[in-house]
Amino acid sequence: MSSTDETVGVAANSRVTIAAHALAWLELARQRGREVLTSDEVAASVNTNAVIIRRSLGDLQRAGLVTARRGNGAGFSLGRPAAEITLLDIWLAVSPEPLLALHHSEPNLECPVGRGIRPVLTDLYDEATDTFRATLARWTVADVLERILA
Repeated sequence: MSSTDETVGVAANSRVTIAAHALAWLELARQRGREVLTSDEVAASVNTNAVIIRRSLGDLQRAGLVTARRGNGAGFSLGRPAAEITLLDIWLAVSPEPLLALHHSEPNLECPVGRGIRPVLTDLYDEATDTFRATLARWTVADVLERILA
């Protein structure tokens, strides 16, 4: 966990969940006639600190998935229709780390396992990541909300 994550108390693997939750809530609010929600309103649904939500919404805004309004009527709204925002879009916006990573330091190249593990695991990790990304690409915020409300 990076020092930034420690400051706001968000594990890297929960960023996508928080962002998906926020977007689903923004979509439900839109369907109910509320185009804009404040970070406090989103935080109340996620049951977390508004600072965490603002960070997540900032990442989503940079990716074009939400828009922010300042001044009177300030808050956040979806940047495009919920049916056009995939979970892959969300993952790419909020999760800068690779899904799976190799050693931080080079393994012992004198060891047969140390010498050969990186290329083997790289291929396996690339395949797993491709499958993961393809699955996320099939699901939209609208799909998630529909399942929630079913």
